[in-house]
Amino acid sequence: MRRLTPYLLALPSWMWLAIFLVVPMVAMASVSLQTGNAIDGFAMTFSFSNYTDAIGRYSTQLVRSLVYGGLATVAMLVIGYPVAYFIAFKAGARKSMYLFLLLLPFFVSFVLRTISWNFLLSDNGILFGTLKGWGLLPEDFHVLATTFAVVGGLTYNFLPFMILPIYVALEQVDPRVVEAAQDLYATRAAAFRRVVLPLSLPGVFAGVLMTFVPATADPINAAILGGTSNTMIGNIIQTEYLTNLDYPTASALSFTLMAVLLVGIFIYARALGTENVLEAAAR
Repeated sequence: MRRLTPYLLALPSWMWLAIFLVVPMVAMASVSLQTGNAIDGFAMTFSFSNYTDAIGRYSTQLVRSLVYGGLATVAMLVIGYPVAYFIAFKAGARKSMYLFLLLLPFFVSFVLRTISWNFLLSDNGILFGTLKGWGLLPEDFHVLATTFAVVGGLTYNFLPFMILPIYVALEQVDPRVVEAAQDLYATRAAAFRRVVLPLSLPGVFAGVLMTFVPATADPINAAILGGTSNTMIGNIIQTEYLTNLDYPTASALSFTLMAVLLVGIFIYARALGTENVLEAAAR
């Protein structure tokens, strides 16, 4: 019985994953191979052409989503790493306050936060409207319905998911290791490059995974901040499911996006060196 105890304790979580993850995935995989319509019903025909047709029709939106997600992830890493570094090494007794301020936006709905970003970036809003009134910006200047607006919204909404894992990794770095590097005549830049950065790679790895995947699949920011020329694949999947009721196409697009993301994550893990990341995390 003692040997079975760990498995019995894990059983509820495995059942939860099976019911709410595996079963829906299997059902969606089945739907992606069906043909028909919402009125007459759908039948299993093993129509793999659903995938080729969906990819051919929406390849532009798929590539755009990967580009937007990648740009937002890079922006979050550039912004988030210094913030995490500051909180971990420079904040002192105020760490808890800074972390609370970092998480404070999560007390507001994701949609409301994106709408507030829309209000801030509107042509005649509190920011650009004022600057135009002062004559500092031309009247035809606008940011909404541009790539910058969508990528900026993605960066804003998912930034804490980048900062927190990096902060956790940096928090585990022993300051004495950095002091030892400096005692061996390493400059601050060299100590960061040779000591701090390698030890923080597990946080960087986790942060990129936690931001790139949801940012690429997100339909909210493109719908609120983007225009017709900024549609992402998440918007297409949402429209096919809820408006066109074309469940096979929507399911095929969902699995295609998941496959592309998994391949991208695998390439990223190989390029970064998963074994090195795991070794750094174990130290």
